[in-house]
Amino acid sequence: MDTLTRIRAFIDVVEAEGFSAAARKVGRSKALLSKYVRELEDDLGALLLNRTTRQFSLTEAGHTYYRTASDILKEIDNLADLVREGSKDLKGRIRVSAPRTFADAPIGQSLIDFAAAHPEVTLEIISDDRFVDLVEEGYDVAIRITRLEDSGLIARKLSAFSLIACASPEFLKKHGPITHPSQLADMPCIIDTNGRFLNNWRFDNPDGSAASVTVSGRLEVNSPLAAMRAAEASMGVAFLPDFVFREREKTGTLKPILTEFLPTDRGIYAIYPHRRYLPAKVRAFVDFLTQWFKAQQ
Repeated sequence: MDTLTRIRAFIDVVEAEGFSAAARKVGRSKALLSKYVRELEDDLGALLLNRTTRQFSLTEAGHTYYRTASDILKEIDNLADLVREGSKDLKGRIRVSAPRTFADAPIGQSLIDFAAAHPEVTLEIISDDRFVDLVEEGYDVAIRITRLEDSGLIARKLSAFSLIACASPEFLKKHGPITHPSQLADMPCIIDTNGRFLNNWRFDNPDGSAASVTVSGRLEVNSPLAAMRAAEASMGVAFLPDFVFREREKTGTLKPILTEFLPTDRGIYAIYPHRRYLPAKVRAFVDFLTQWFKAQQ
């Protein structure tokens, strides 16, 4: 039995968090997987897994071995993808982290369109508003809506992005014209707690300098869609992603304000780890999203 087969069995068991779950996932017997892992431990002369009837856990050596072995196997699989890159038939699994706002908004259709175009690819989309650790958590790609900062990751810009300050026509009629961000400090605002700056809303002055305003309100939500509905109900000013706001701008239920003060240094990015051999399926996925967003402009 070759070492790679044993390593794959070990990784399958770790990622499934147990022998029974791994056996169901990969279509092999629990006894066979247990045999492979035991043989691997014998070869290494170290215990990798703690096994009891009620508990499953990695030993310290197991943690170290899992991290390194996972990277090695990914490089082997990526190299195989690279060799097969001439083939038009992409296969395999792509694990993607995307904000809930992205997945639930109309632009989330880009993910569905890719899956429809590549029936041999399994697209696993995990909607999560936190910044996941791609390497540690085993993601191939993350979609991030942010101001790009330096990191050890590779970033591909998919689209420009901005936040839009907006309110309902009824709210604006009641509170009068809003011509400067400082006015928001004295008005009810809807706080999206998923936002990076929470109640410190950032604006750019016409001269290029940055300014922030501390806002408050009696409604705090962790969803731009909920903030949008609250703004439509005239509960305050909302700071919405442009792709959420545009859907309501068409109906007239929300009006943009302070457009000359809105920051322009954000974008929608596809982020992926720096790898020697980037899998063809990941490259195709990012290329597809890039073209999809370009077609929407």
